[in-house]
Amino acid sequence: MAEAKSAFKEGLEDIVATSSSICYIDGEKGILSYRGYNIHDLARHSTFEETAHLLWFGALPTRPELEDTRRQMAMYRGLPREVQDFLWGMPKEAVPMDVLRTAVSHLSLFDPDLKSSTREANVRKAFRLTGQVAAIVAAFHRLRQGMSYVEPRPDLSHAANFLYMLNGEMPSVMAQRAFDVALILHADHELNASTFAARVTAATLSDMHAAVVSGIGCLKGPLHGGANEAVMKMLLEIGTPDRAEAHLRNLLANKLKVSGFGHRVYTTEDPRATHLRRMSEDLSRQKGDLRWFDISRILETVMKKEKRLNANVDFYSASTYYMLGIPIDLYTPIFAVSRISGWTAHIIEQHANNRLIRPRAEYTGALPDQSYLPIEQR
Repeated sequence: MAEAKSAFKEGLEDIVATSSSICYIDGEKGILSYRGYNIHDLARHSTFEETAHLLWFGALPTRPELEDTRRQMAMYRGLPREVQDFLWGMPKEAVPMDVLRTAVSHLSLFDPDLKSSTREANVRKAFRLTGQVAAIVAAFHRLRQGMSYVEPRPDLSHAANFLYMLNGEMPSVMAQRAFDVALILHADHELNASTFAARVTAATLSDMHAAVVSGIGCLKGPLHGGANEAVMKMLLEIGTPDRAEAHLRNLLANKLKVSGFGHRVYTTEDPRATHLRRMSEDLSRQKGDLRWFDISRILETVMKKEKRLNANVDFYSASTYYMLGIPIDLYTPIFAVSRISGWTAHIIEQHANNRLIRPRAEYTGALPDQSYLPIEQR
C-alpha cells in the first residue's frame, strides 16, 4: 500500500501546502502582513482600495495607479439587470450567504472574461467581483425588506458606497473609516479554510467565479466566517454587563464553546483584534451606548484569566458591525465583501504557477485483503 509522503496532522495543522508571496503570519509574535506591509501600518494609514491593489499587484500603488484602481472598482459596482431580477426572486427568508454563493455563480454567466484565465482577464474579474460581491450583499438585504435597489455612487469610496447601498443614506465619516479599516483587516489571511478551498478549485484550472464560490461556501461555516454572528448573538443573550461574567462561567462550566476566542495560528493576540477593539469602543462612544463593548471587555478579561485565550478577529468585529447598524446575518457576507480581494489575489497567484492540489489521506479502513462474497452468502 502506498504511504503518504509527510506526517499526518488532523486538520492539516501547520502543514505547508503551497508557497505564496501574498500574506505572512507569525502566530507567536502576533504579526500579520500583506506583501511585507504590517497590518498595523495598513490599518492606520491605508484604504481598502489601496490594500486591494497591493494584494493584486504586489506593491503599493502610485497616485495615478490608485486613481485607476478606484475608478475600475467603482465602475463595476452595478449589477446586471438579470442578477438584480434573480435577487428579487430569492425567498425573503433565504440565508444571505446562500444567496451570495448562488448569485456569484449566476454572475459568471454575464462576465465577458468568463472563458479566459489569463492574468489580465483574472485581474479584470477581480475588479468586477470586488464591486459586485458588495452590491449583491447590499441589494439582497434591501430587496428582502421590500425596499428598492440603491444605485451605486462612483464618487464614494468602496466602504462608503457599500454602507450607502445598504442603508440608502450617507454614513458618518467615522462609520466610513471604521468600515474601511474592517475591510482592510479582513482582506487576507494566508491559507485560511476559504482561501485554501478557492486555491484548490483554481488549481484544477477552473474559472475564478467557481473558485470564489468555493471560498464562499467554506466561509459560511461557523468555524470560519460565521463565528462573529455567534459572538453577537451571545452578547445580545447576555444583555447587560452585570450578567456577563456569570454567563461566561456557566458556558465554561458546561464545556460549551465560546465563540470569538482562540485561533489556530495565533498564540498571542490576533493583531486584527487590536484595531477592532478600538473601533468598537469609538463607535460605541459616538452612539452613546457602551453596553456591547463593556460586555465584550468583561468576557475578554475572564477568558484570558481562566483559559489563557485571546480575542480573535471575530470577537470585536461583532460589536463593531452592530454599532454600524449592520444586521447580524450580514456579518459573514460582509467578511466576503472584504475577503474577495484576498481570494482573487490567491487565485491569480495559483494560476501563475499552477500545480494540481492533490493531498493524500491516512487510510484507517480494513486491510486490502477482503474476499468478495456473492450477495447470497453475506
